[in-house]
Amino acid sequence: MKERVLQPELLDSLPQDAPDAIRAREEMLQVNGIMGNHRWIERMVRRHREEGWRITELGAGDGALSMRLLNSGCCTEEIMHAFDLAPRPEKWPAAAHWTCGDVLAQALPDTEIVVANLFLHHFTQEQLRLLGSRLSPVTRLIVAAEPARRWIYSVMGRLFCELAELNHVQRHDMQASIRAGFHGQELQRALGLGDEWQVAAHEHPMGGYRFLAWR
Repeated sequence: MKERVLQPELLDSLPQDAPDAIRAREEMLQVNGIMGNHRWIERMVRRHREEGWRITELGAGDGALSMRLLNSGCCTEEIMHAFDLAPRPEKWPAAAHWTCGDVLAQALPDTEIVVANLFLHHFTQEQLRLLGSRLSPVTRLIVAAEPARRWIYSVMGRLFCELAELNHVQRHDMQASIRAGFHGQELQRALGLGDEWQVAAHEHPMGGYRFLAWR
């Protein structure tokens, strides 16, 4: 898998209340648990966050990651800001912020920390460069968990889908995600992060590409 290949994912085309969509989102919690994405993001935020720093989650979806950060005491509602095309979830805390919109169409919130989970791989190189240019000047930390683009993870994904009996949406979208994933310093270059940023990127044995950038 030398080059990134982007193709539409089935979940993005389904209504929020479609049974296959509901099941696929439930299965994503299982996939995230196996990959350890939420645990790693929480750990990085706890390790690097300074007092008073605000947090934005890009592509928050149903709010599962943001709610984990809130419920674990990693941050308070007042400093949490979620951003997604989807409307504000019914159980979203009243004091936490939610922006329903396109991250490519407007400036990102003025927060010191930006986190993203299985979200950035949906964008082309040009879109990622635009997203990087929209980062707030106050942003100091970026924490992202994405798919690692390796053939071995494609094979592992197919095996896992069989063993866990995941539905056809998850089977398709997992493979599409891997083909659109990252390795090495690709994400840093795609976002156009300059010399003022320090970057660490590595792959997790369960198929995750873990990206940390700070300035």
